[in-house]
Amino acid sequence: MSSSTTTSPTPRTPTPNKGLTKPGVVVVQTLFIALFTTFELFLREGIGVLTGLAICVATLGTIRFARAGTEYVAAATAPLAFAAATLFSLVAIDGLNPSRLGLDIVSSLASAAPYLLFSATWGWINFLRRGRKQNL
Repeated sequence: MSSSTTTSPTPRTPTPNKGLTKPGVVVVQTLFIALFTTFELFLREGIGVLTGLAICVATLGTIRFARAGTEYVAAATAPLAFAAATLFSLVAIDGLNPSRLGLDIVSSLASAAPYLLFSATWGWINFLRRGRKQNL
């Protein structure tokens, strides 16, 4: 006779401090924004709605899925990641032509300004709101 023992699955305990860390927030936002920025620059030769929505989704997503205490990084990284991704993508596409590169950077920042403003405002509001709750 064979005795079969049934073991019940052990319940999964939640991991303390789960979520994105500060470096994780930087990496996720930078890669997500860079992917859409590069894709849109190759596709349309300019920044538009796809990159703008990617900026908003990256900011809101990292606010939602990050650990407590990473709100500052989530608010500050999106504009910096966009600027770096735009600069590197434009240099890769146009080369180091200063007049063309300068004009393209200014027009890209102007095209993404409403999305950058919305995501930065929402990120800073979230940071200030959570900071006030922690101080109470």
